[in-house]
Amino acid sequence: MGSVVHADVGALLGLQKEDAAVHELEVALAALGPKRVGLDKAKAQLAEGLTRARAAVAAEETRQRELQERIRDHKAIHEKNVAQLDVVKRLREATAAMAQVDRARRVLADEEGELIALGRRLTEARGSVQTLEQDAVALDAEQLAPRAELESEAVRLTGELDAMRAQRDQAATHVAKALLAPYNRIKTKRPGRAVVALAGPSCGACDTVVPLQRRSQMIATGKVEVCEACGVLMYAGEG
Repeated sequence: MGSVVHADVGALLGLQKEDAAVHELEVALAALGPKRVGLDKAKAQLAEGLTRARAAVAAEETRQRELQERIRDHKAIHEKNVAQLDVVKRLREATAAMAQVDRARRVLADEEGELIALGRRLTEARGSVQTLEQDAVALDAEQLAPRAELESEAVRLTGELDAMRAQRDQAATHVAKALLAPYNRIKTKRPGRAVVALAGPSCGACDTVVPLQRRSQMIATGKVEVCEACGVLMYAGEG
């Protein structure tokens, strides 16, 4: 009887070892996530900046077209006013016509000055787009190797994890069902070890003292008990 129970303890400890290996691989695989996020974030930030720069160019081009249309309209009005000035005879009419010509000339001068300034801004905006496009190409090239390395590592770890999980499932078949169910339940609810040896008179996980009668029975038979304080499975270690 004692040898069977001790064999169950060994099977539990073997399963726990396999679970620890599975967990280690899961942690390593999960650690690749933030690295991918970092690469994606750098690319997304650059793409966002490029989108804003292109939108700024599009907005300036729209303003440029609208301003050019206004200038054409005002030139036509100015030419009409000048032509009208040539045909007026009376002084009052000539004065009014001259005032219109002057106003139109000032408006045209202001708009043409604005058009020149807008052209400079547009040149700068287009330059920013070109620079960001070059940066995007450079970043893609820069990220090729790290992304390939990440994917290769992910494939490797995933393969190892699948194999380790299969190995873990095989180890679980050697554990008695009466122990496997509580073991799995504990592993689901709490991190760390689910199976611990007694530490002297106490639970090896939470240091709660185990009653002498239970402790003696565990030592004598190798029976696995549940800690009433923290819920782990306890066994009496050798020596």
